[in-house]
Amino acid sequence: MAIILRLDRVMADRKMSLNELSEKVGIAKVNLSKIKTGKVSAIRFSTLNAICKVLDCQPGDILEYTPDE
Repeated sequence: MAIILRLDRVMADRKMSLNELSEKVGIAKVNLSKIKTGKVSAIRFSTLNAICKVLDCQPGDILEYTPDE
């Protein structure tokens, strides 16, 4: 996959736990954990918007593109 999720890095920079982010965003910890570990094939814009709002970041801080080889 050419899109890499960097949510774990942004959360670490903000010193925010998965539990805290889950509560503030309103997403189940299980689903947020899947996003954090990159075990998802899609993410809703509304979810991305909520995460960016809570973490005060841009989508590009969470999503990274790397070309397929």
